[in-house]
Amino acid sequence: MSQGSATRYPLVLVPGMLGFIRLVLYPYWYGIIAALRRGGATVIAVQVSPLNSTEVRGEQLLARIDEILRETGAGKVNLIGHSQGSLTARYAAARRPDLVASVTSVAGPNHGSELADYLALHYPADSARGRILEALLRFVGWLMALLETGYHGPKLPVDIHASHHSLTTAGVALFNQRYPQGLPETWGGQGPEEVGGVRYYSWSGTLQPGKTDRGGNRFDGTNRSCRLFAATFVRERGQCDGMVGRYSSHLGTVIGDDYPMDHFDIVNQSLGLVGEGADPVRLFVEHAARLKVAGL
Repeated sequence: MSQGSATRYPLVLVPGMLGFIRLVLYPYWYGIIAALRRGGATVIAVQVSPLNSTEVRGEQLLARIDEILRETGAGKVNLIGHSQGSLTARYAAARRPDLVASVTSVAGPNHGSELADYLALHYPADSARGRILEALLRFVGWLMALLETGYHGPKLPVDIHASHHSLTTAGVALFNQRYPQGLPETWGGQGPEEVGGVRYYSWSGTLQPGKTDRGGNRFDGTNRSCRLFAATFVRERGQCDGMVGRYSSHLGTVIGDDYPMDHFDIVNQSLGLVGEGADPVRLFVEHAARLKVAGL
């Protein structure tokens, strides 16, 4: 068996908003965990509140990290977060850098999401449309919790308003004031590779007509959703994955920010239905090898 992905510290995968470990038989990180384990990595997918603030999710992640370190005997972990999971991982690393070897942001809204801004403007919480959206999210969260078969811990708290605010440009700006580790000094630039002993990395994708609307994405409803959501973007119009802007995703060493993948393709959803030529699993395997070479 190849040991190319056998990092020194366990890889801990942190999901985004409305994230999960496994719905019945369907895993969030479809095909990714198996590929990493084939390469010799210790990989653990964790669950945090699907709908809550980044800070609440971050405290839950810290508690889970403590458990993982006790279970594995490792001294630290490598955190890989998707979407809001990236912010969650950043929080944990900022609060306890002694427990974290690296943070990798995969399509993370590290400067906020223009989609979240659009919803805040057009679906305010005190409006009829806002209440309908909240009810819909609450129902989806309840249904996903019912179908979750990979998590067996206590019931996780839900705060839809806090979750939404944590993803807006204003909400993330406040978060970044408190936890700036790894952020670029200039818009669209790269951030410091290492802060406080923690390495920072990121990658993301963009919608690319002729690529992301071909292949398996022709049959993937989430791709159509991303193409619809992309119409809400202004600052990064034409430079987003449907939920997160290309430059908003930058953190630490930017491995790539224009892979032909939408926000769900980047973690090989749904069921590996991705755009023509896209290979998200390979990005994770290559990154594990990168961390291994770095001694992490």
